[in-house]
Amino acid sequence: MYQDKKVVFSGVQPSGVLTLGNYLGAIRNFPKFSEEYRCYYCVVDEHAITVRQNPADLRRRTYETLALYIACGLDPEKNVIYVQSHVSAHAELGWILDCYTMFGELSRMTQFKDKSKKNADNVNAGLFTYPTLMAADILLYQTELVPVGDDQKQHLEITRDIAGRFNSIYGDVFVIPEPFISKTPSARIMSLAEPTKKMSKSDENENAIVRILDPKDVIIRKFKRAVTDSDTVVCAAEGKDGIINLMSIYGALTGKSFPEIEQEFAGKGYGDFKLAVGETCADVLAPIQTEYARLVADKKYLEEVMANGAREAAKSAMKTLSKVRRKVGFTDLPRY
Repeated sequence: MYQDKKVVFSGVQPSGVLTLGNYLGAIRNFPKFSEEYRCYYCVVDEHAITVRQNPADLRRRTYETLALYIACGLDPEKNVIYVQSHVSAHAELGWILDCYTMFGELSRMTQFKDKSKKNADNVNAGLFTYPTLMAADILLYQTELVPVGDDQKQHLEITRDIAGRFNSIYGDVFVIPEPFISKTPSARIMSLAEPTKKMSKSDENENAIVRILDPKDVIIRKFKRAVTDSDTVVCAAEGKDGIINLMSIYGALTGKSFPEIEQEFAGKGYGDFKLAVGETCADVLAPIQTEYARLVADKKYLEEVMANGAREAAKSAMKTLSKVRRKVGFTDLPRY
C-alpha cells in the first residue's frame, strides 16, 4: 500500500518533555502527511547521548516521547513509529557517511558551536559528527520530504551535500531530500521570556516554555508572566514581539487571523488577552494529556509499537544500506 507514496521522515530527541512549540510548529501537522506519504517518525535516542544523560531518565523519556507522538494524533497503523537505536542501520550508515563528510563542513555547523559552549567539559566526537548521523537517519529511507524549522535548515543542507557527493561517486544511490517548512505563523513559536528567541525544551527558564504536559494552572501562570511591552493594545506592530508571539499562539490554537484577534480584544488589556491564551492553550492540550496518561501507563502496548515500528523501519533501511555497502566495496554479510 506504500509503494507509490513518497517518504517523509522526522525525529525528536527524548531529552525533555515536548513543548507547545514542538506541537504547534511540527507534530500537530504530522498526521496530515500520513494520507499522502509513507511516514517515518523516530525517537532519536542515539542523538540524545551527545550530552550526558541519566540512563534511567533516558529510557523513561523514550517511552514518554513515543506515547506523546501517538497522543498527538500519530496512528501507528498509518505511520512507522520507532526508536532510533532499535535499527542498527542508522549507526552503520552514519559511520560510512562520516567518511564522505568534510571536517570543514562539520566545523561550521551552528549547533556544534552552540552545544560546545554549553557543554565545554564534554565536547565529544559524537557532538561533532551529529549532522552525519542525522543525514543517515534521513537518507536511509530515501526520504523526499523533511519537515524542518528555520533553525534546522543547515542540517538538511549538509544532508543534501553529503548525498550529492556520494551520488556523484557511485551513481543515484540516495534521493536528495527537500525541506518542508510550514508557512503558518505557528511554525515558529517563541520563548515567553525572550520573544526574539525560539521556544526550546532545553531552556533553563521554566517560565519561557509551555510543555505539552503542563497542568492547566501552570500553563495559565506561564502565560500571565509572558514578557510583553509597556503598551496595552493587543495588535501586531513593530516592537511588540511578545504580543505578536502570543497572537501567533492564539491564532494557531483557534484558527483566527491577526485582524480577528485584534478585533476580539479591542478595548481589553494584556491581562485579559494573556488569560484567554492560557485557557485556550490548556483546553487544547487537555485531551492530549488524557490520552498520553492512558498510553504511558500501558508499557506493553508501547513496546509492541516499538517492535512493529523497528521491524518496518529496518526492512526499508536495509534496502538502502545493502546498496551502500555494495557501492563502497564491502563484502556480503555472511550467514551465521
